[in-house]
Amino acid sequence: MRTYLECVACFLRQALDASRMATDDPAIHERVLRATLQLAADMPFDRPPPWMGQQIHRLLREATGNPDPYRKIKQDSNDLALSLYPDLHKRVNSSLNPLATAVSLAIAGNVIDFGCLTNLTQDEIRQAMEDALHTSLDTTAVEKLRRRAAAARDILYLADNAGEIVFDRLLIEQLPCARMTLVVRGAPVINDATRTDAEVAGLSALVPVIDNGSDAPGTILESCSASFQARFAQSDLVIAKGQGNYETLSGDHSHTIFLFMAKCPVAAADAGCRVGERVIVHDRPHCSR
Repeated sequence: MRTYLECVACFLRQALDASRMATDDPAIHERVLRATLQLAADMPFDRPPPWMGQQIHRLLREATGNPDPYRKIKQDSNDLALSLYPDLHKRVNSSLNPLATAVSLAIAGNVIDFGCLTNLTQDEIRQAMEDALHTSLDTTAVEKLRRRAAAARDILYLADNAGEIVFDRLLIEQLPCARMTLVVRGAPVINDATRTDAEVAGLSALVPVIDNGSDAPGTILESCSASFQARFAQSDLVIAKGQGNYETLSGDHSHTIFLFMAKCPVAAADAGCRVGERVIVHDRPHCSR
């Protein structure tokens, strides 16, 4: 997915929100915002939005001297998700269609995105999970996911955010774990999940965990390590969680299934859905707005 003109205002909002979250120093707020304005003036619009997100959050980490400004937010998100996990696990297993319920909950967990939803509250996260138990997904798309996972020999599951990764466990437990590898970010960026979050979620005991070698809030392949690029190319099914992974991988990879909540009008229009909708996209040729 390319970057659109509407994305520029979001980049500036994200830069200011993130700098204010990371520090109370107004001089740093101004420094990060001015640097973002300079980047936006020359940014390539043929790159996906997470390319700019990567640049903004590198600026933020350098300006604050903090390698992981969202660390506390990630810990709080994991703690909340882990407190909800036992009940949700029971509800998945007692469901008439455990896979569909697990998919719905995993996608609902994508609401935990502090790049798009800076002021998200824990009550809103709880409500998103409860709503997912009472609204249906595209059953045809869920069954296609079931068939593709059953036939795949090498599955990569690309995680997105901390907290959300606990809800991913509900889905991973319904899929062929013996043929699956979980992929996390190679370095902290926003509230995206790293190896630590996978361990906290209990996933390192279920499946092998690797990182992609990148600090982009998505999967920009040329920014990833050579070893991850090779693994991505050899896999025959990629399950990509989150809007950032959709923005960076859609349109080019026929072996990819995207699971995410559309959180902005631009991404929703690209995916052909509504803002706030939980989406399963079996990749197809890219369609422009």
